[in-house]
Amino acid sequence: MGLLDGHRALVTGGASGIGRATARRMTEEGAVVAVLDVDEAGAKAVADEIGGHAFAVDVTDAGATERAVQDAASALGGLSIAFNNAGVGWIQPLHEYDLGQWDRVLQVSLYGVFHGLRAEVPIMLERGDGRIVNTASISGTRPAAGEGAYSAAKAAIAALTASAALEYAPTIRVNAVSPGHVNSALTAPLDEMLPDHVAGIIAKTPVGRAGEPEDIADVVVFLCSDQSRFLTGQNLVVDGGLTLHTSGTDGLLQKVQALLPPTGAGEGSA
Repeated sequence: MGLLDGHRALVTGGASGIGRATARRMTEEGAVVAVLDVDEAGAKAVADEIGGHAFAVDVTDAGATERAVQDAASALGGLSIAFNNAGVGWIQPLHEYDLGQWDRVLQVSLYGVFHGLRAEVPIMLERGDGRIVNTASISGTRPAAGEGAYSAAKAAIAALTASAALEYAPTIRVNAVSPGHVNSALTAPLDEMLPDHVAGIIAKTPVGRAGEPEDIADVVVFLCSDQSRFLTGQNLVVDGGLTLHTSGTDGLLQKVQALLPPTGAGEGSA
């Protein structure tokens, strides 16, 4: 028996990285999974791989998100698990932020989670059971210079998670995960531009390596399973111990500024 036998799950940002790994692990543990992503082709590729369903959606659009969640629930025959994972990041001093870029980070990373919750909760309440996990970040628990928008969004997700856990208990359990440095599209530009910085991150990570998407996926599956039945409203830091020493992005702003013009850097998906 799998940990998620009989469950119907959806994953936003499911076309790559942590989202893709989680969709795979959920399927391996017995769930039927809908993959939601702005990248339609990527979502379909993952869905085809796992025998699931794919839906193209921009999570910054509340109406589109609601329709996609409803369509996913219809295709799945219900909805008992949701992983609100879509997000983007950017590195730039606060006073140099283009307002459009600031809005984009918050719209995808924070509003995307909010839009997901608004659409998922009524379905789960009607069904009488639900498990929701939201992707926050160690940038929200230990911010660094240059991550103002991303850190603010991720800290807000942790608070939003706690509020939702209070509002929808005991029917729905709501938790968050805060990944550390994980090899994904979000961190790929950093790996390419500043390999020495990444080597320093790994050197300061007690487990001795960077995280892999599967490391986070396993924790998400745990949070969605009955093994975590007495756990709600929590933000689990999954960073290999990195934040015992550093945020992982300490000093990064100065290094990026030395390499690039003052237009910022680092957009990607979780």
